[in-house]
Amino acid sequence: MRYDDRLGTVLRHKPGGASAAKTQFRQLLDLLGTLPSEARSATVDDAYLRLAELGEAISPDEKRLMLDDPGLRLRAPRLLALLAGDEPRVAAAAIARARLSDHEWLDLIPVLPAPARGFLRLRSDLGPEVRGLLDRLGVHDRGLPPAEDAASAGIAAGIDEGIGGEIGDGLLAASPVVAFPVEDTATQGIAALVRRIEAFRKTRAPIEAANDRSQAPRLPLGEEAFLRPPRELRAFDFACDAEGRIVWADPGVAPMTVGMSLAQAEGPGAGALARALGQVQPLQAIRLDLVGAPAIAGAWQVDAAPWFEPVGGRLAGWRGRFRRPPAPADAAPPASSEADRIRQLLHELRTPVNAIQGYAEAMQQGLFGPIGHEYRAMSAGIAADAARILGGFEELERLARLDSGAMELEAGACDLREVVAAVAARLQPHAAARESGFDLQLGDVPARVPLAGIEAERIVWRVLATLAAAAAPGEVLRLRLRLRDGAVRLKLQLPAALAARDGEDLFRASTTQAASALTAGHFGGGFALRLAAAEARAAGGGLERRGDRLRLTLAGLTATAMPHSHGSSAAGPG
Repeated sequence: MRYDDRLGTVLRHKPGGASAAKTQFRQLLDLLGTLPSEARSATVDDAYLRLAELGEAISPDEKRLMLDDPGLRLRAPRLLALLAGDEPRVAAAAIARARLSDHEWLDLIPVLPAPARGFLRLRSDLGPEVRGLLDRLGVHDRGLPPAEDAASAGIAAGIDEGIGGEIGDGLLAASPVVAFPVEDTATQGIAALVRRIEAFRKTRAPIEAANDRSQAPRLPLGEEAFLRPPRELRAFDFACDAEGRIVWADPGVAPMTVGMSLAQAEGPGAGALARALGQVQPLQAIRLDLVGAPAIAGAWQVDAAPWFEPVGGRLAGWRGRFRRPPAPADAAPPASSEADRIRQLLHELRTPVNAIQGYAEAMQQGLFGPIGHEYRAMSAGIAADAARILGGFEELERLARLDSGAMELEAGACDLREVVAAVAARLQPHAAARESGFDLQLGDVPARVPLAGIEAERIVWRVLATLAAAAAPGEVLRLRLRLRDGAVRLKLQLPAALAARDGEDLFRASTTQAASALTAGHFGGGFALRLAAAEARAAGGGLERRGDRLRLTLAGLTATAMPHSHGSSAAGPG
């Protein structure tokens, strides 16, 4: 067994001068550039910190020469992300030297600076998915080559991101080549640059006319949907005053909603809304019908919480969100493309959250130097919040993959009766303090299901924990497990707080959650039950509401036949 301590050996030596700093910088480039993507350790973090410190003392030209070395191996996305944020000449050299797979490029491109994405367009070995991502990010142009390259070999026209508009790959390939003659050193400089730009503009003109573009393109930063809402609006944030009149909304929706009074809105939840406004209570999943522009007209579900003035504590109004009511439970599941977009969005959100968590953990451990206990506690809180956010992302992705059929539960075999008993025992301390709990009627016959124990435990935990958290003090819920027609059925009594909800509201997530020491997930009990229902469907069963009860159904395993005894198998005609 061989132990690789090269990185630690390099870090143990402090560079004593400019030459030693350059040597160590080059060593760290080579060592970090060959580390696998999943390499994570305190030594690796220290190496990146040392690399950043050394880079401040080395000129961009020297770093570019190091990156241009054919012997340099740059296969680490983390190192490439660090170098891409340096000077443009350093970033361009790093992008050109990198050797990443298409999957790694897809993960890295969203966090790259905009200029680095433009340098990436100069590579010819990118796959169609990577080029498609660059197109969606608005990276269509190529950068104007350096003067020395233009003077020696000529350049293809229509390629400066800082000057021009948007050129597709097809037009670029068809554009003529402008050759720049090699001149003496004395004649090069500002005049040569002026001639290059003039030649570029002359060649650019017919291309711009063909594209019929009146203005330069800009990167899509997501503000179009914010400022110009789609024709079918799905949600928007708002704030209203103490009288229920909307005084603020998302910029794209404000002209259609500001001045509208919630107290005068109609719909099935108008009565509940009036009571909540009069008693200064939160608005939870209240159904309203809005009248107005086509984008906001129709049925909505509103969730909001009251807010008060910081001085005096007087009621200032409510802040919340309008959402379109979810589709009925029996509607067709969303298309796989929609699930893929959700998974892609979650993947892009994980990148900054992971960075925040890593930086907070580094501060908590004092990797950047000693810090006070107050800041150490704040860093620990930030890291914990980031971990909870990542856990919520996992639940959202799991639901999206289950609904689209892109995920299957782990197969196996377990006794659901034992799983239910174990989960109920885990919930007993919480229930005992409130004198509540479950009245278990599990029977004496094993209830085996074709699921791995961990998968069955996830489903049962989500259901039982949701019911236990909503149960009032002293409320005992009946739970019965039976075998019917080759299936295992678990019937559970709903607590009064959940039984009072209408229809399928039981399975809907809410932005406001009641304070409880017990939680079944990151998005409340409604989302936990919805996720459990998706898991049950993936296992060939289901979770549905029957009046004031829930019924969880899972396919059962038939009992294996008893093997013949040796005596019976050996018996024969005497």
